[in-house]
Amino acid sequence: MPRRTATLLASTLLLIAMLCAGVLIKVPYAEMSPGPTVNTLGVHDGDPVLNIKDKPGDKGEPKKYDTSGHLNMTTVRVTGSEYHMTLLGALSGWVSDDSLVVPHKTLYPEDKSAEEVDQENAEEFTASQESAKVAALKELDLPVSSYVAVGSVEKGAPAHKRLHAGDAITAVDGKPVSQPEQVGLVVRMHKPGEKVSFTVIPAAEVKAAQKEGKKPSSKDEEKVTVRTGKTKGKNTARVGITTMLSHTFPFEIDIKLADIGGPSAGLMFALGIVDKLTPTDLTGGKFVAGTGTIDDSGKVGEIGGIQMKTLAARKKGARFFLTPAGNCATAAKARPDGLTLVKTSSMDDALSALQKIRKGETDKLSRCKAP
Repeated sequence: MPRRTATLLASTLLLIAMLCAGVLIKVPYAEMSPGPTVNTLGVHDGDPVLNIKDKPGDKGEPKKYDTSGHLNMTTVRVTGSEYHMTLLGALSGWVSDDSLVVPHKTLYPEDKSAEEVDQENAEEFTASQESAKVAALKELDLPVSSYVAVGSVEKGAPAHKRLHAGDAITAVDGKPVSQPEQVGLVVRMHKPGEKVSFTVIPAAEVKAAQKEGKKPSSKDEEKVTVRTGKTKGKNTARVGITTMLSHTFPFEIDIKLADIGGPSAGLMFALGIVDKLTPTDLTGGKFVAGTGTIDDSGKVGEIGGIQMKTLAARKKGARFFLTPAGNCATAAKARPDGLTLVKTSSMDDALSALQKIRKGETDKLSRCKAP
């Protein structure tokens, strides 16, 4: 066989082998890409994303106002927990402008099952909705009352079928609690195997009170005794619940958005609520998108996947993007053309930025800058 033909054949076989390896070899990476972006002021799957409902009672009905423009929350699409990229897929993702390849354990920690990750994301999403409502109503000087509630109950744990998600906890061992962390402190004062007493208002009674805009009533309290278990790897007591600070609002605010997880939509939900409850049209008809966690005080926190979210927003038509201060540098490195990244640290920052946008004073915006 001529040397040239042999070299060509060897090169072809090597290329085929490399392609096969690229297709067959699995690597410990996952892929992130731009996900759906939804207008919090609009309708999704036939229902308003934010539905502010009147409640019976003597508190009066909330006055709602028409809105225009967009206040879009943004998401990131990720590969599933069971999916592991091929070498060729990872290489393709690394050179792509609209995807991000990250270590698989970044999205799915090795010490957690896929079900645990999904549950954690769902709980964070629920908590973000709660904080968004609180931050919005505080901004509007509307009354909000709070109480400690059961967030979730671990299946098979000591508290399973004894306590339930949504139960209000008013006391532990007779000691009143007003913050979630107080529950764990009292439980851990026990030795594993000892009994701990919870004073609770059942979730059904809590829900009924909330529908009337009332705080759960002590007249519905019940005593529930749970024998503590042992924390894995430690000699400390546990009952297997998570606790959260829940709230009662003067009227019902229903956020409908399925198949979304995590806390990053908090800021945009809060702004949407304020827009619907104030006569000022916050966007002035402009297309604004954004992201960021929010706490009860209105502080905005950074999130993951910022580059994919800005890309999703621009593709949808956004001209301005409210960006958590902690994400500004990363976002500015890959800013999509035509999208203004607005540095945002708090609810007040966001409202101030929206005022400048609707007035056309965009030169006064605090913009994200690349390092």
